[in-house]
Amino acid sequence: MASVRWQIGITLVTQLGVGILGNSSLLCLYNFTLLTGHKVRPTDVILNQLVLANSLVLFSRGIPHIMAAFGATYFLNEAGCKFFFYFHRVARGVCLSTTSLLSGFQAVRLRLNVFSSMELRRRSSKCIYLCCCLCWILHLLVSIFVPIKMAGPTHSKNLSVKINYEYCSSLNPDRFLKFIVTALFSTIDLACLAFMVWASGSMVIFLHRHRQQVQYIRSNSHSPRPSPEARATHTILILVSCFLSFYSLSSLLSVWMILFAISGQWLVDASIFLSLCFSTFSPFVLIFSDTRVTGKLQNWFCFIG
Repeated sequence: MASVRWQIGITLVTQLGVGILGNSSLLCLYNFTLLTGHKVRPTDVILNQLVLANSLVLFSRGIPHIMAAFGATYFLNEAGCKFFFYFHRVARGVCLSTTSLLSGFQAVRLRLNVFSSMELRRRSSKCIYLCCCLCWILHLLVSIFVPIKMAGPTHSKNLSVKINYEYCSSLNPDRFLKFIVTALFSTIDLACLAFMVWASGSMVIFLHRHRQQVQYIRSNSHSPRPSPEARATHTILILVSCFLSFYSLSSLLSVWMILFAISGQWLVDASIFLSLCFSTFSPFVLIFSDTRVTGKLQNWFCFIG
């Protein structure tokens, strides 16, 4: 049993290390471009907030579970449990909101095709800043219900405990509060997911039409390079697909544990692992699709060679 817990701990440490490396690299890139104004893109503000939320997810959920996997159990008191789970819920909600905002912005940008004007770019930047701020404010307010149902590890043997995380426990609140919280979180999540699906469908239609145009141009001239809009759309669609996949699996597993009152440790570990997957792998999708990064890497490798 101890060897299994150590294997889980090493897996989570690796996952956390990879995720922190990718997110910290992108945080440096986006903050540098936003502060200097050098090669700033309209989506950089949204991506900066997404990367920041990813980092908070990794720290708030990954670090406590890693410590528990290596044998530490009473390193958090009740206030610490409430703090970590609150900010994990906030960061998770911001990840969902910013991903849907990113896909929606790109879909509108492709549909209208009017962002070449400097005035419209300036207005869209202000709108993006406002939307990002509203995302943080919304989830900071909505997530205040999360600490109510969290308790320290000393309550792990209490009959009212629903899920035991070893270092913290999730209590079973009264039915009215449970209904309110579930309805509130479900409404926000479903609205963001529906918007994300709509935006993704619009981008898929655009890519289909774009491919038809490219095939027509190729029949009359040399093969052109894909447009920046098409490359950005491909990247966002990959991000959305990753998010929907990991979000769906993690949510199904969480619902399974809650509805059937199954608190097996392997289910908790699997749920933690899945909840960190998007925050771990999404930065590398952005890194390898960003020409500002890949161009510097190519120059660096050429210099070494």
